[in-house]
Amino acid sequence: MTAVVPGRTAPAGPRGSDELAELVALSLDALAAGRAARGGPVPAGDPDRVAADVDAALAGGVLPPVGTGEQAALTGLVTALAAGAADPADPLCAAHLHCPPLPVAVAADLAASALNQSLDSWDQAPAATVLEERVVAALAALAGLPGGGGVLTTGGTGSTYTALLLARDAVPGPVRLYAGAAAHFSVERAAHLLGLPPVVAVPPDAGRAVDPGALAALLRAAPAGERAVVVATAGTTDLGTIDPLPAVAAAVRAHGGWLHVDAAYGGGLLFSDRRRHLLAGLGAADSVTLDLHKFGWQPAAAGVLLTRDPAAFAPLARRAAYLNPADDEAAGYTSLLGRSLRTTRRADALKIAVTLRALGRAGLGALVDTCCDLAVHAAARVRAEPRLELAAAPTLSTVVFRHRGGDALNAALRRRLLREGRAVVGRTELDGRVHLKLTLLNPAATPADVDALLDLVLAAGAAEEAAA
Repeated sequence: MTAVVPGRTAPAGPRGSDELAELVALSLDALAAGRAARGGPVPAGDPDRVAADVDAALAGGVLPPVGTGEQAALTGLVTALAAGAADPADPLCAAHLHCPPLPVAVAADLAASALNQSLDSWDQAPAATVLEERVVAALAALAGLPGGGGVLTTGGTGSTYTALLLARDAVPGPVRLYAGAAAHFSVERAAHLLGLPPVVAVPPDAGRAVDPGALAALLRAAPAGERAVVVATAGTTDLGTIDPLPAVAAAVRAHGGWLHVDAAYGGGLLFSDRRRHLLAGLGAADSVTLDLHKFGWQPAAAGVLLTRDPAAFAPLARRAAYLNPADDEAAGYTSLLGRSLRTTRRADALKIAVTLRALGRAGLGALVDTCCDLAVHAAARVRAEPRLELAAAPTLSTVVFRHRGGDALNAALRRRLLREGRAVVGRTELDGRVHLKLTLLNPAATPADVDALLDLVLAAGAAEEAAA
């Protein structure tokens, strides 16, 4: 809403809340129409069909000589996008770490967009600057890093890159990264972008987690003067494996290294009284990644990077006269410019703060437990099916399995489900073999929904076998 000062006319440009309300109502209607047209978790048809539908909605071009008008543009494209969406709110859409956002978080996100604050200087985001600091402090305390620093990021990849930059620059001298074989690919990418040597792969233990004994041996064998930066994972993308954090931390401390814990997925266990013990040792980390657009049910993006020492962000500190003059900061006009690789940053803290206050730790913990319990149910069902094979017992909410019909059949049945618009099932590889994956992040789903999803997998497998 635009404030009008007495004696002044309202500024030209974006108009007031009445127009916004009207356009939001149109958008909600278009979402419903697109969802009804889709009729399932994903649009039926091949990629060319989806592209044709988008192009039809863009008839006349993305940038026509004369505009179509707000209502036509909004209704047409929102409807098309919804009709062609993979819908994480549908229980049969369970391929990726892609959550259905909570309505209260979506509403808060809309408010953040309308306000359009930018977190690079106090005078662009006065209250939002304070709110991000409060959210970071609360999450740092939850993670066992009271008094720590932090920043909101675009997600796990951005958090990991930033953390490894801070680790590289913490102390002068050569740096070597160490990570488990199942660590996120962003670790290798960060090493490349930061000009570091290739990541040293730490051998796994029998449960596919980092073997702390092997890590300790690698660190002892490191060249003199080389600093170790170790990335442990609390919730790998496929199996949800959690590295033994206390033992890993002890090995890192013994050699004076830096420990970064990628808890983008598993960090949500901090909300759960039943499962938070699985993150024992997290507080020993120098830096931690959390992603609340996974186990936090936020619209993307809602990444968080936390550090044990707020001074760790010193390598990012910059002085820009037009953003954070020293005398302004001395007078209390705090700038968050030096905590992020980005300059313009939206007020993502609003949706997070609204959600944390609305549900509390107990409410979020119940959602986490529901999803993890669904994975336990799915694993039991897979074990009971002669045509299916379970890769490992679930740790979090992912279930990796395969049809016994072979690699080609597993790949084909997944594509069949997509083509027919029936289900979205993940795909990965373990030990060189194609596997399927259910990533259960929908707390509104039920065991019956999981059974229905596995029934579709079996039916698609039977259809592929019959067609072979």
